[in-house]
Amino acid sequence: MDPDTPNFDSLAHIYRWMEYCSFGPMLERCRFHFLSRCVQARHALVLGDGDGRFTARLLAANPAVHADAVDASAAMLAVLQGRAQSCCPDADARLHTIQADLRQFTPNGESYDLVVSHFFLDSLTDDEVSALVERLLPSLTTDAIWLVSEFSVPEKGLRRATARMLIRSLYFAFAITTRLRVHHIPNYAKVFRDHGFHRREDAGYLGGILTAELWERRTD
Repeated sequence: MDPDTPNFDSLAHIYRWMEYCSFGPMLERCRFHFLSRCVQARHALVLGDGDGRFTARLLAANPAVHADAVDASAAMLAVLQGRAQSCCPDADARLHTIQADLRQFTPNGESYDLVVSHFFLDSLTDDEVSALVERLLPSLTTDAIWLVSEFSVPEKGLRRATARMLIRSLYFAFAITTRLRVHHIPNYAKVFRDHGFHRREDAGYLGGILTAELWERRTD
């Protein structure tokens, strides 16, 4: 593993409580907003799901889906796998965990109809998001959907100032605890559009400071 890779191992067992203490259940609600749209998925690629709350819910909600969960943190993957096993008796058969730095990860020729990145893209630069999408595209089906949950900065008003201050403080905290070197949310929407995706649905939480988005691949 690259020594510059952010290390989230120390947060694996407290990440959920850190969220609840700072945002209550809102990040979790944002993650699960489009879960019902995943019932037709058969092969999911889950990027940086942390302690695995979405992955476990996905496996429970869709008994036919198989999921590959990728994360740089071995500790996070262990918690994710344990959570999935506790709610799905057949999780071992349907879940494959992969420890890898997603800044270099390339799928192994799989065909994914669902990609999930909840509060993960904010750990990448614009160029890294673009490179990731380019590496994933050959392994996506023509009708693949991509679920995104992220922090967002409202366009105006007090909420804009609040969001900018909040996001700045989060980056500062993660720089100290995980060696994260990114300092702002990338323009992933532009990257997605440039690579043939369109945003089909979105929903805001906390006055627009959190966003849940469903992107759909276009091949025409």
